[in-house]
Amino acid sequence: MNYPDSVQFLYALGNEIRTAKLGLERIRAVLDALGRPQDRCRFVHVAGTNGKGSTCAMIESGLRAAGLRTGLFTSPHLAEPTERIRIDGEPVDAGRFAAAFDRVHVAVERLLEAGAIDLHTTYFETVTAMALLIFAEERTDMVVLEVGLGGRLDATNVVRPELCVVTPIDFDHEAFLGRSLESIAGEKAGILKPGVPVVFARQRPEVRPVLDARAKEVGAPVTRTSAWQICNLDLHPRGSRFTVGREVPASFAGPVPAAVAGPPAFLLIDCPLAGEHQIENAVTAVLALKSFGISDPSIQSGIARARWPGRLERVSESPEIILDGAHNPAGARALAAYIDRFYGARRVRLIYGAMRDKSIAEIGGILFPHAQEVIVTAPRQSRAIAPETLRKVVDHPDVRVAAHLEDALAMPPGDAVTFVTGSLFLVAEARAMLASGIP
Repeated sequence: MNYPDSVQFLYALGNEIRTAKLGLERIRAVLDALGRPQDRCRFVHVAGTNGKGSTCAMIESGLRAAGLRTGLFTSPHLAEPTERIRIDGEPVDAGRFAAAFDRVHVAVERLLEAGAIDLHTTYFETVTAMALLIFAEERTDMVVLEVGLGGRLDATNVVRPELCVVTPIDFDHEAFLGRSLESIAGEKAGILKPGVPVVFARQRPEVRPVLDARAKEVGAPVTRTSAWQICNLDLHPRGSRFTVGREVPASFAGPVPAAVAGPPAFLLIDCPLAGEHQIENAVTAVLALKSFGISDPSIQSGIARARWPGRLERVSESPEIILDGAHNPAGARALAAYIDRFYGARRVRLIYGAMRDKSIAEIGGILFPHAQEVIVTAPRQSRAIAPETLRKVVDHPDVRVAAHLEDALAMPPGDAVTFVTGSLFLVAEARAMLASGIP
């Protein structure tokens, strides 16, 4: 198939969240049929709720700054599915994507004919297999692999990583992962492997015992960001600058990881990703990179050059427009904190659209009080909640309805700063429209 046909087939497999079928049997069978490409790669495996993508981007950029040939697998994409599979920071080209799809699809069809698997691999399983195939063929030195959903039964969990990373865990996808933080943490902790070191970001109190128990069970040496001190913090609207160093040695069940070995040393970090929450993600990336012995200059330059679009991304100066995919309560809290810190004295307008499976009332309760005006709209997706329905849910004194994003963006902002937020689908549409001069 050519690229458009391969993308159309992937989309025909159904929405990757709604049609998710957690389990490793299909993906293992397909990868076996492809010659187990995952065995020819080295991996950093990253799970969590919020901050996974940002942390992956910073780790990959640091590895690349050290001269390594990198692979990066993330989801979802903003504009094109090719964004999910990157070599040395660049998305694979359309031809390579389509060729990998063909190989995976042929393997799947043969397994189906033989009765070796029960059904075609899902969207996410298929792209995961494609990514592993490409990374092996490209002879990458290290692959940064982001979990899609959960961890224990996620398609990415077929790999044997050299390092695991767990970013902050919060509520999201409860229908798949459980209704409690403990249950969600148990699924995320499923990526931990016997003897494989792990970096834990700071976690909520309910989460920490679950992660610690799993690490102890498998004998995974633990590095914790909480054992590191942040000093001289300069937080600004477009990122942060701070020093980070080991405060006190943590207690470990196994050998002391390289990330905390040796004398305390403070490292100056320039993080270009906006928001206070990105400080924790940057520190997590620092410790991940240190565990591989990456030099301090490479860590510094790599993180300083990291990019992660669609997350507190300023795409227009006049009028000022910022995009942020705050699609769950934790993301909404981070955006609310950013607005309070940097735009408390400005008039704020939110353009908001979401999918039907999101906690609209909770997210709105967190986010909408920080804006003087809310425009509810919908991305052009079948799962989007209708603006009229959103209007009934939103509790705000100044709510307007726009059938589509272009209608919302066409409404004069006056002196307000505009945040386009909620679904990443909405953020992707806004990036595309504004890049092409619409409105």
